[in-house]
Amino acid sequence: MSITVKNISYHYDNPGSEHSGRQVLCDISVSFDRDSFTAVIGPTGSGKSTFIQHLNLLLRADQGDILYDGESIYAQGYDRKKLRSRVGLVFQYPEYQLFETDVLSDVSFGPKNLGLPEDEVRKRASQALLQVGFSEADFHRSPFELSGGQKRRAAIAGVLAMQPEYLILDEPAAGLDPAGRRELFDMLGELHKKGGVGIILVSHSMDDVAKYADRLIVLNEGRILYDATPAEVFSHGKELESIGLDVPQAAKAAQMLRNRGISLPEGLITMEQVKTAILDHFG
Repeated sequence: MSITVKNISYHYDNPGSEHSGRQVLCDISVSFDRDSFTAVIGPTGSGKSTFIQHLNLLLRADQGDILYDGESIYAQGYDRKKLRSRVGLVFQYPEYQLFETDVLSDVSFGPKNLGLPEDEVRKRASQALLQVGFSEADFHRSPFELSGGQKRRAAIAGVLAMQPEYLILDEPAAGLDPAGRRELFDMLGELHKKGGVGIILVSHSMDDVAKYADRLIVLNEGRILYDATPAEVFSHGKELESIGLDVPQAAKAAQMLRNRGISLPEGLITMEQVKTAILDHFG
Protein backbone atom coordinates (compact mmCIF):
# COMPACT_ATOMS: atom_id res chain seq x y z
CA MET A 1 0.00 0.00 0.00
CA SER A 2 1.49 3.34 -1.03
CA ILE A 3 0.53 7.00 -0.75
CA THR A 4 1.39 9.07 -3.83
CA VAL A 5 1.13 12.85 -3.70
CA LYS A 6 1.03 14.44 -7.15
CA ASN A 7 1.61 18.19 -7.58
CA ILE A 8 -0.63 19.36 -4.75
CA SER A 9 -1.00 23.01 -3.81
CA TYR A 10 -3.07 24.56 -1.07
CA HIS A 11 -3.89 28.02 0.22
CA TYR A 12 -5.80 29.24 3.24
CA ASP A 13 -9.31 30.35 2.41
CA ASN A 14 -10.61 31.83 5.64
CA PRO A 15 -12.25 35.23 5.05
CA GLY A 16 -11.34 37.70 7.75
CA SER A 17 -8.14 35.89 8.72
CA GLU A 18 -4.81 37.62 8.22
CA HIS A 19 -3.61 34.40 6.55
CA SER A 20 -6.52 34.12 4.11
CA GLY A 21 -5.32 33.55 0.56
CA ARG A 22 -1.77 32.69 1.63
CA GLN A 23 -0.18 29.86 -0.34
CA VAL A 24 0.80 27.13 2.15
CA LEU A 25 1.76 24.22 -0.11
CA CYS A 26 3.24 24.70 -3.57
CA ASP A 27 3.32 21.91 -6.17
CA ILE A 28 4.38 19.09 -3.85
CA SER A 29 5.01 15.63 -5.27
CA VAL A 30 6.20 12.78 -3.05
CA SER A 31 5.36 9.16 -2.28
CA PHE A 32 5.38 7.02 0.85
CA ASP A 33 5.50 3.29 1.43
CA ARG A 34 5.06 1.22 4.57
CA ASP A 35 8.72 0.26 4.71
CA SER A 36 9.80 3.79 5.60
CA PHE A 37 10.00 5.72 8.88
CA THR A 38 9.72 9.26 7.51
CA ALA A 39 10.12 12.53 9.38
CA VAL A 40 8.84 15.82 7.96
CA ILE A 41 10.85 18.77 9.24
CA GLY A 42 11.00 22.47 8.48
CA PRO A 43 10.87 25.90 10.09
CA THR A 44 7.69 27.20 11.70
CA GLY A 45 5.14 28.08 9.02
CA SER A 46 6.69 25.85 6.37
CA GLY A 47 3.48 23.84 5.87
CA LYS A 48 4.32 20.62 7.74
CA SER A 49 1.09 20.18 9.69
CA THR A 50 -1.00 21.34 6.76
CA PHE A 51 0.71 18.81 4.51
CA ILE A 52 0.10 15.77 6.69
CA GLN A 53 -3.58 16.68 7.09
CA HIS A 54 -3.95 16.19 3.34
CA LEU A 55 -2.87 12.56 3.57
CA ASN A 56 -6.14 11.34 5.07
CA LEU A 57 -8.46 14.01 3.59
CA LEU A 58 -8.82 16.29 6.59
CA LEU A 59 -7.81 18.96 4.09
CA ARG A 60 -8.29 18.88 0.33
CA ALA A 61 -5.74 20.35 -2.06
CA ASP A 62 -6.69 23.20 -4.37
CA GLN A 63 -4.97 21.38 -7.21
CA GLY A 64 -3.14 18.11 -7.77
CA ASP A 65 -4.08 14.62 -6.61
CA ILE A 66 -3.34 12.08 -3.90
CA LEU A 67 -3.49 8.35 -4.61
CA TYR A 68 -3.86 5.64 -1.99
CA ASP A 69 -2.85 2.26 -3.39
CA GLY A 70 -3.22 3.71 -6.88
CA GLU A 71 -6.72 5.14 -6.37
CA SER A 72 -7.46 8.86 -6.14
CA ILE A 73 -8.79 9.82 -2.73
CA TYR A 74 -10.51 12.72 -4.48
CA ALA A 75 -12.56 10.42 -6.70
CA GLN A 76 -16.33 10.79 -6.42
CA GLY A 77 -17.70 8.31 -3.90
CA TYR A 78 -14.30 7.49 -2.40
CA ASP A 79 -14.73 5.95 1.05
CA ARG A 80 -13.27 8.57 3.40
CA LYS A 81 -14.09 6.56 6.51
CA LYS A 82 -12.14 3.59 5.20
CA LEU A 83 -9.21 5.85 4.27
CA ARG A 84 -9.06 7.30 7.78
CA SER A 85 -8.99 3.83 9.29
CA ARG A 86 -6.03 2.98 7.05
CA VAL A 87 -4.20 6.29 7.43
CA GLY A 88 -4.37 7.17 11.12
CA LEU A 89 -3.55 10.72 12.18
CA VAL A 90 -2.45 11.64 15.70
CA PHE A 91 -2.52 15.35 16.50
CA GLN A 92 -0.36 17.20 19.01
CA TYR A 93 -1.33 16.47 22.63
CA PRO A 94 -3.77 13.67 21.69
CA GLU A 95 -4.23 12.81 25.37
CA TYR A 96 -6.57 15.80 25.63
CA GLN A 97 -9.07 13.69 23.68
CA LEU A 98 -9.16 10.91 26.31
CA PHE A 99 -12.60 10.89 27.88
CA GLU A 100 -13.78 7.39 28.89
CA THR A 101 -13.82 5.94 32.40
CA ASP A 102 -11.02 3.46 31.70
CA VAL A 103 -8.20 3.03 29.20
CA LEU A 104 -9.64 0.01 27.41
CA SER A 105 -12.97 1.76 26.80
CA ASP A 106 -11.18 4.81 25.42
CA VAL A 107 -9.11 2.78 22.98
CA SER A 108 -12.25 0.87 21.94
CA PHE A 109 -13.96 4.05 20.72
CA GLY A 110 -12.49 4.00 17.18
CA PRO A 111 -13.13 0.35 16.32
CA LYS A 112 -16.65 0.66 17.75
CA ASN A 113 -17.31 3.43 15.24
CA LEU A 114 -16.29 1.03 12.48
CA GLY A 115 -19.33 -1.06 13.42
CA LEU A 116 -17.26 -4.09 14.42
CA PRO A 117 -18.62 -6.84 16.70
CA GLU A 118 -17.94 -6.31 20.41
CA ASP A 119 -15.47 -9.19 20.66
CA GLU A 120 -13.46 -7.81 17.72
CA VAL A 121 -13.52 -4.31 19.24
CA ARG A 122 -12.16 -5.65 22.53
CA LYS A 123 -9.53 -7.74 20.74
CA ARG A 124 -8.27 -4.77 18.71
CA ALA A 125 -8.21 -2.44 21.70
CA SER A 126 -6.34 -4.98 23.84
CA GLN A 127 -3.78 -5.66 21.11
CA ALA A 128 -3.21 -1.94 20.55
CA LEU A 129 -2.60 -1.32 24.24
CA LEU A 130 -0.14 -4.19 24.43
CA GLN A 131 1.62 -2.82 21.33
CA VAL A 132 2.29 0.50 23.05
CA GLY A 133 3.60 -1.08 26.22
CA PHE A 134 0.62 -1.36 28.55
CA SER A 135 -0.02 -4.48 30.62
CA GLU A 136 -3.46 -6.02 31.06
CA ALA A 137 -3.42 -4.72 34.63
CA ASP A 138 -3.55 -1.18 33.18
CA PHE A 139 -6.60 -1.75 30.98
CA HIS A 140 -9.13 -0.66 33.59
CA ARG A 141 -7.22 2.28 35.00
CA SER A 142 -8.67 5.74 34.52
CA PRO A 143 -6.88 7.61 31.71
CA PHE A 144 -6.60 10.55 34.07
CA GLU A 145 -4.44 8.55 36.50
CA LEU A 146 -1.76 7.95 33.87
CA SER A 147 1.53 9.80 33.50
CA GLY A 148 1.99 12.18 30.57
CA GLY A 149 3.87 9.61 28.54
CA GLN A 150 1.31 6.89 29.31
CA LYS A 151 -1.55 9.17 28.27
CA ARG A 152 0.24 9.87 25.00
CA ARG A 153 0.70 6.14 24.35
CA ALA A 154 -2.93 5.41 25.24
CA ALA A 155 -4.09 8.03 22.74
CA ILE A 156 -1.86 6.51 20.05
CA ALA A 157 -3.28 3.07 20.90
CA GLY A 158 -6.72 4.46 20.11
CA VAL A 159 -5.55 5.09 16.54
CA LEU A 160 -3.70 1.77 16.31
CA ALA A 161 -6.88 -0.08 17.30
CA MET A 162 -8.23 0.95 13.89
CA GLN A 163 -5.38 -1.16 12.45
CA PRO A 164 -4.00 1.55 10.14
CA GLU A 165 -1.42 0.84 7.47
CA TYR A 166 0.13 4.27 8.09
CA LEU A 167 0.45 6.16 11.34
CA ILE A 168 0.93 9.92 10.96
CA LEU A 169 1.92 11.92 14.02
CA ASP A 170 2.25 15.68 14.53
CA GLU A 171 4.96 16.42 17.11
CA PRO A 172 4.30 13.17 19.03
CA ALA A 173 6.82 13.92 21.79
CA ALA A 174 5.78 17.53 22.44
CA GLY A 175 5.77 18.34 26.16
CA LEU A 176 7.30 15.04 27.28
CA ASP A 177 10.40 14.82 29.47
CA PRO A 178 13.54 13.15 28.02
CA ALA A 179 12.60 9.72 29.40
CA GLY A 180 9.09 10.02 27.99
CA ARG A 181 10.44 11.08 24.59
CA ARG A 182 12.84 8.15 24.46
CA GLU A 183 10.11 5.72 25.51
CA LEU A 184 7.71 7.05 22.89
CA PHE A 185 10.19 6.98 20.02
CA ASP A 186 11.44 3.52 21.00
CA MET A 187 7.82 2.36 20.88
CA LEU A 188 7.27 3.90 17.43
CA GLY A 189 10.46 2.30 16.15
CA GLU A 190 9.37 -1.12 17.39
CA LEU A 191 5.88 -0.61 15.99
CA HIS A 192 7.30 0.20 12.58
CA LYS A 193 9.73 -2.70 12.65
CA LYS A 194 7.45 -5.41 14.01
CA GLY A 195 3.99 -4.15 13.14
CA GLY A 196 4.60 -3.27 9.52
CA VAL A 197 3.10 0.20 9.98
CA GLY A 198 4.43 3.06 7.88
CA ILE A 199 5.40 5.99 10.14
CA ILE A 200 5.20 9.61 9.01
CA LEU A 201 5.85 12.21 11.67
CA VAL A 202 6.36 15.94 12.02
CA SER A 203 9.07 16.88 14.49
CA HIS A 204 11.18 19.85 15.54
CA SER A 205 13.74 17.62 17.27
CA MET A 206 16.70 17.02 14.98
CA ASP A 207 18.22 14.59 17.49
CA ASP A 208 15.11 12.41 17.47
CA VAL A 209 14.71 12.30 13.70
CA ALA A 210 18.43 11.58 13.25
CA LYS A 211 18.17 8.58 15.55
CA TYR A 212 14.87 7.06 14.47
CA ALA A 213 13.93 8.13 10.93
CA ASP A 214 15.37 6.57 7.80
CA ARG A 215 14.06 9.35 5.56
CA LEU A 216 13.73 13.11 6.00
CA ILE A 217 11.56 15.47 4.02
CA VAL A 218 12.46 19.13 4.55
CA LEU A 219 9.73 21.66 3.81
CA ASN A 220 10.43 25.35 3.40
CA GLU A 221 7.84 27.92 2.34
CA GLY A 222 5.49 25.15 1.26
CA ARG A 223 7.98 23.39 -1.02
CA ILE A 224 10.16 20.32 -0.63
CA LEU A 225 13.75 21.44 -0.14
CA TYR A 226 15.28 18.00 0.53
CA ASP A 227 14.02 14.42 0.45
CA ALA A 228 16.83 12.05 1.44
CA THR A 229 18.40 10.03 4.24
CA PRO A 230 19.05 11.88 7.52
CA ALA A 231 22.83 11.73 6.95
CA GLU A 232 22.49 13.31 3.52
CA VAL A 233 20.06 16.00 4.66
CA PHE A 234 22.20 16.97 7.66
CA SER A 235 25.26 17.25 5.44
CA HIS A 236 23.67 20.53 4.26
CA GLY A 237 24.19 22.23 7.61
CA LYS A 238 24.67 25.77 6.28
CA GLU A 239 21.61 25.54 4.04
CA LEU A 240 19.49 24.24 6.92
CA GLU A 241 20.77 26.99 9.21
CA SER A 242 19.81 29.59 6.60
CA ILE A 243 16.14 28.58 6.88
CA GLY A 244 16.16 28.36 10.68
CA LEU A 245 16.88 24.66 11.20
CA ASP A 246 19.70 23.09 13.17
CA VAL A 247 21.71 19.87 12.91
CA PRO A 248 21.77 17.15 15.60
CA GLN A 249 23.96 17.66 18.66
CA ALA A 250 25.98 14.59 17.65
CA ALA A 251 26.91 16.20 14.32
CA LYS A 252 28.08 19.32 16.17
CA ALA A 253 30.12 17.23 18.61
CA ALA A 254 31.76 15.31 15.77
CA GLN A 255 32.72 18.53 14.01
CA MET A 256 34.14 19.99 17.22
CA LEU A 257 36.35 16.91 17.60
CA ARG A 258 37.51 17.18 13.98
CA ASN A 259 38.43 20.81 14.63
CA ARG A 260 40.63 19.56 17.49
CA GLY A 261 42.49 17.20 15.19
CA ILE A 262 40.60 13.96 15.76
CA SER A 263 39.94 12.28 12.44
CA LEU A 264 36.32 11.22 12.32
CA PRO A 265 34.29 10.23 9.24
CA GLU A 266 31.63 12.53 7.87
CA GLY A 267 27.92 11.78 8.23
CA LEU A 268 27.89 11.12 11.98
CA ILE A 269 24.48 12.25 13.23
CA THR A 270 23.77 10.18 16.36
CA MET A 271 25.70 9.92 19.61
CA GLU A 272 26.00 6.16 19.12
CA GLN A 273 27.75 6.77 15.79
CA VAL A 274 30.10 9.32 17.35
CA LYS A 275 31.01 6.99 20.24
CA THR A 276 31.75 4.15 17.83
CA ALA A 277 33.89 6.41 15.62
CA ILE A 278 35.88 7.65 18.64
CA LEU A 279 36.53 4.09 19.83
CA ASP A 280 37.63 3.13 16.33
CA HIS A 281 39.93 6.16 16.15
CA PHE A 282 41.68 5.41 19.43
CA GLY A 283 41.48 1.64 19.09
